[in-house]
Amino acid sequence: MACRKPLVAALLLAVALSTPAAAAVPPRQPSPPDLAAALAAAGEPASTSIAKTNFRQVHGTDPTTITVSSRATPTYVLNPDFVRGVPGAPAGILQYVAVTATDEVGHHATLRVTPDAAGTWSVDSVFSGNDEESLSANLARDALLLNEPQINGWYALTPSGVVLLRASMPQSPIGTLVPLPQYQSQVHTRYAASLEPPPTPTPPSTRDWTLPAVIGAALALALAILWRRRSTRSRLAGSAVG
Repeated sequence: MACRKPLVAALLLAVALSTPAAAAVPPRQPSPPDLAAALAAAGEPASTSIAKTNFRQVHGTDPTTITVSSRATPTYVLNPDFVRGVPGAPAGILQYVAVTATDEVGHHATLRVTPDAAGTWSVDSVFSGNDEESLSANLARDALLLNEPQINGWYALTPSGVVLLRASMPQSPIGTLVPLPQYQSQVHTRYAASLEPPPTPTPPSTRDWTLPAVIGAALALALAILWRRRSTRSRLAGSAVG
């Protein structure tokens, strides 16, 4: 019996290693202050002006009033590293926070709000309709809205798997739970070959090739050459005197 314990432990370790690490990692979610900042940005005059432009282009009329929803919908997109099978990669990464704008007739547009490098939220684009708001209305509390853009697919992403809500080209039955390891295998088969390889990290150089260092090295080389020339001239002068 004692000799079986190491074997059992080894088998358990092998099973754990064979399970994709990405399957158990939840996507990073925006904090309540982030969502509040996104909502505030969606309500700015510049944002409603962008929404008016969308309504004008799509419906041919210039709305007189626009109402911005008080609900923010974090929207995730399929993670390329998850597709590649990178250990620890979540299935989705935050793409934007969706906020619905509605005109007085009832037309909808979605403001896509994103943060910049400094953490300041602003509207970077507007799309017709309110898909994100309507699709997320019935999500379970532990589910997130995930987009697979290649098939225009929308999923409910849960800790155990994905449930297809809608797609232009359904790759799985709508409403059926697909476990995350199986979903990872599916998207790997569909897209991994077309992904660009991740950038290879370059090892830090032992030399400092910044501009001051280059100038310093050139100056040192010039001084060394000048010193050698002076030394040579002194020797030749000494030989001539002798």
